Amino acid sequence: MNVRTRFAPSPTGFMHVGNLRTALYAWLWARKNGGSFILRIEDTDQARLVEGAEETVYRTLKTAGMDWDEGPDVGGEYGPYVQSCRKNMYLPYAEQLVRSGHAYYCFCTKEELDERRAAVEAEGGAFKYDKHCLNMSREEVERRIAEGRPYVIRQNVPADGEASFDDAIFGHISVSCSELDDMILIKADGMPTYNFANVIDDHTMAITHVLRGMEYLSSTPKYNLLYDAFGWEKPTYVHLTTIMRDATHKLSKRDGDATFEDLIKLGYLPEAIINYLALVGWSPGDEREFFTMNELIQAFSLEGLSKSPAIFDHNKLRWMNAEYIRRMDAEAYIERALPELKTAGVGAMAETAEAKELFVRILQPRTEVFSDIAGIVDFLARLDEGYSVELFTNKKSRTNPEVCRSVLNAVIPMLEALPDWTENALHDSLLGFAEAAGMKNGTVLWPVRIAMSGRTVTPGGAIEIAALLGRNEALRRLKLGLSKLDAER
Repeated sequence: MNVRTRFAPSPTGFMHVGNLRTALYAWLWARKNGGSFILRIEDTDQARLVEGAEETVYRTLKTAGMDWDEGPDVGGEYGPYVQSCRKNMYLPYAEQLVRSGHAYYCFCTKEELDERRAAVEAEGGAFKYDKHCLNMSREEVERRIAEGRPYVIRQNVPADGEASFDDAIFGHISVSCSELDDMILIKADGMPTYNFANVIDDHTMAITHVLRGMEYLSSTPKYNLLYDAFGWEKPTYVHLTTIMRDATHKLSKRDGDATFEDLIKLGYLPEAIINYLALVGWSPGDEREFFTMNELIQAFSLEGLSKSPAIFDHNKLRWMNAEYIRRMDAEAYIERALPELKTAGVGAMAETAEAKELFVRILQPRTEVFSDIAGIVDFLARLDEGYSVELFTNKKSRTNPEVCRSVLNAVIPMLEALPDWTENALHDSLLGFAEAAGMKNGTVLWPVRIAMSGRTVTPGGAIEIAALLGRNEALRRLKLGLSKLDAER
């Protein structure tokens, strides 16, 4: 069998991570089997279309590292690959079902349907279409169509019996036909409904495996009735469990959950997101957590897909992203970090090779998400001069305001006289002073760090901070710190 999978998003805006995971699994299964991955745009709901959303789909898939063999932009022998461009092909299939008795014309107005629905619900029942137009004569149908009366074409679901299908994850699923509604196949505007179009498209595009969210699980029996009515071979169904924010809430952009592009803007790496997303609802069968795309292709299997909803753990994603960042080479890291350094106002500090190397050394081990960088280094651009002198007290370094005042009084003139303001020179000068004075290194470096940063936690220590600030700014901050200590005497 030539495996053919598809990803068929509706261009209604952002790309939810659940949609992206569906695309990923379909892509992996096609690549695993040497098959074809098809991109199809399902735009039957014209009222919900968002300008630019189709481009968002292309951009997201490419950023995520997924290519497609057929699609709107690359063509293929089964095109066109946008449903609105296939509009004329759906009605003949629906009319074929009418002729075989598996569908019928319905002329009921919205007002009539609302009235019948209200009557059923008033009696405590659940409304489903009552086949009101099923037995209308052919002559009457033709007369109403000739008059220009609006109509839809509905599926004629059997009144009794069962509709069933086999799912690769959930096994055999059977539903009583009496529970199924006569869904609309062709809308009044001539466009097919999603439910009808995807059946026609999947068959005419020779799709062998349909991977989609489990929200379509309840509709699949009706799809299979259509396959049976046409006498077509059914695809293999793989309904994927829902991605949850927590035990009771689904991920939702409306509730503030990030889309793929949101995560990219926040500073997550595409390969880290994809690696993590692959594991949200799928297990490789061992303890591995880190995969390249090629490794995912080799490891992926339908048997590893879960039957239980999966939790999207942002802390786990953050941890995985940090691991990916630590594995970057220095050049790639600083290239990715530079925009964030510029945002923090310290881009000019990273102009030399030495400064770039220093930023890599102090930041890369501490970066979990690139958008964190600005908040980590912003003190280099502007010191919060309102910091408390209490920060100078540190038990581990054996410092207090009196000790720090003494240290700063000694090191400021020493550093002013330093001929070369380099990291090595600063290191030798400050640690040489500590040794000569019989002090712990930390006793000397702590007040220097506090005075230059106004923080107890910084990327890098006093020496690295001084090297990045440069002579004039470092000395200015050291003198400010000393003046704050003097003012507290």
